[in-house]
Amino acid sequence: GEASNARDALAKSLYTRLFDYIVMRINQSIPFSESRYYIGVLDIAGFEYFTVNSFEQFCINYCNEKLQQFFNQRILKDEQELYVKEGLGVKNVSFVDNQDCIDLIESKQTGIFSLLDEESKLPKPNYQHFTDQIFHNNGQHFRIALPRKSKLKEHREIRDHDGFLIRHFAGAVCYQTKHFIEKNNDALHASLEAIVQECKNPFICEIFMTGEESSQKQGKLNFISVGSKFKKQLSELMLKLRSTGTNFIRCIKPNVKMIAHLFESPSVMSQLQCAGMTSVLELMQQGFPSRAPFSELYSMYKQFLPPNLARLDPRLFCKALFKALGLDDNDFQFGMTKVFFRPGKFAEFDQMMRADPENLRVLIEKVKKWLICSRWRKAQWCALEVIKLKNKIIYRREALVCIQKNLRMSLAMRQHRPRYQGLRSINMLGSQVDKILEMGGNLKGGRSVLEQSIDTLKQNIDKAVNTIKTCEKIKKSEIDKIYKSLVDQINKELVGVKRKIEQERIAEEQEKLRKLQQEMEEEKKRKHEEEMLRRRMEEDKVLKQEMEKQRKMEEEEERRLEREERDKNQAEALQKQLEEANSRYAALQQQIEQERRDHELALRLAAESGGAVEDLVIKTQRLSIDQGSLGRGSPDGEPAVNGVVGSQAGKKTT
Repeated sequence: GEASNARDALAKSLYTRLFDYIVMRINQSIPFSESRYYIGVLDIAGFEYFTVNSFEQFCINYCNEKLQQFFNQRILKDEQELYVKEGLGVKNVSFVDNQDCIDLIESKQTGIFSLLDEESKLPKPNYQHFTDQIFHNNGQHFRIALPRKSKLKEHREIRDHDGFLIRHFAGAVCYQTKHFIEKNNDALHASLEAIVQECKNPFICEIFMTGEESSQKQGKLNFISVGSKFKKQLSELMLKLRSTGTNFIRCIKPNVKMIAHLFESPSVMSQLQCAGMTSVLELMQQGFPSRAPFSELYSMYKQFLPPNLARLDPRLFCKALFKALGLDDNDFQFGMTKVFFRPGKFAEFDQMMRADPENLRVLIEKVKKWLICSRWRKAQWCALEVIKLKNKIIYRREALVCIQKNLRMSLAMRQHRPRYQGLRSINMLGSQVDKILEMGGNLKGGRSVLEQSIDTLKQNIDKAVNTIKTCEKIKKSEIDKIYKSLVDQINKELVGVKRKIEQERIAEEQEKLRKLQQEMEEEKKRKHEEEMLRRRMEEDKVLKQEMEKQRKMEEEEERRLEREERDKNQAEALQKQLEEANSRYAALQQQIEQERRDHELALRLAAESGGAVEDLVIKTQRLSIDQGSLGRGSPDGEPAVNGVVGSQAGKKTT
């Protein structure tokens, strides 16, 4: 890797020095030492945009940015500044300024070239660290972006620290920084320089001896990189271009297939817009691309004019000439020092001036006629202006009288307005004094003292009014002082009257309050007596209700005891009947059991002897029981149950 880099560096150095030697020999072959007038042709590479863009494309596109800025400066900015300076009033045409993109590339410390040189000076330069430094120093810049923001899929796959995207005037280009550092460094190793200087070919030794001293002083920290050389040479070229007259030829690629007579309109229009040609065409349509100074036109056509016309002022000469030729006012416009022509109109003017002599004599007659008419119109305008000036003087004289009148009125107003205002304000205080007197009319005591104070106030007011009326030079501050003194007296008296009225009102309120409290105490006593009477009546009523309730309870208790006694007697009677029924039922059961046993014995005897036996029949009349007695029997109902069981047993036995 290092051997290959050394070989490439040697090849580049040999090519560079050979190229510089050829240029030097060509310059030496020119027969004169200094060229003041020459024609130079600058052919540059177009804007380059490939799938893989490296250091070469970056330098070429940087050069295009600088030339595009020069084009905008020379064709658009300088032209419009000239229109403004000459006062033509041409509409301003906007264009895209790419100065920010140039600053991004060539500015010190933060520019891409500066960052690349700083990275190359490090002991172990790395292109990824260089890319990170670009985004760290210019991350917020509009012209720079990450590769993943590109429109091409191939560029979006580039990692963030492997490249960067710059928005040039012609479009965004994504650069891969992998070989930037290697291509930026073309310094030869010391051993290679020593070998070249020991070469037996004198021509090789000669071209390498030119930069021997500078190369010996160079080191890792002060080497001259390719980017620095390119930027320096480009700056020198731009200085030379700015010091010369420049004409531009913009080349447009008609199609991407490289086929003749095939124009792709979108592509062509896009190239024109990117190159700023649309703004140039708009400026040419609105502006005046051809121009000539008045003195130059005068010198150019002076020889065709008679002596009486040749003595004219250059500006008047040009104006008379254009009017005589009958040129349309829209085809030209006069500036401060030059006359400007629409596209193609200067050629028509020149052709008319260089026509045959007969036509020139007719033209001269038209110029004389226009000059006479112009002078006559100037005389008319002068007379009209004199009349206007006379009328203006008369108007100003009348206006001066009006101004003096208003000024005197203003001075008088300024002097007497404070007096009028003071008198009006003091007279208004009289109504306040009357209101105080009206308020004090309701006082029960101290009325005579109030009337004396009111009379004193009125006398002071009259005295102040007389003082203001008699003294014309009185100042506004003195009037304000008098007015303030009167207002203080009135306010003091008003406060005293209000205080007395308030005291009387408080005394009346206290008397009313005392009477009201007395009435409230009497009312409270009356209500207390009524309340006591009502409570006694309610207690008597409650006592009567309790006595009636006690009586009813006693009667109810007596009825309950009687009821319990009667129920007890009935229960004893029923118990007695039940006992009798149970005894009869037990006897009957015993009888039935005996008959059953006798029947069973008879059945056994009959079975042994072979005789017959009557069926066992239990007479119902013997089993009947008094229903009333059974119904009132014991709660468990044993007699009825036993009777039923016995009946069932009898049937079963039968």
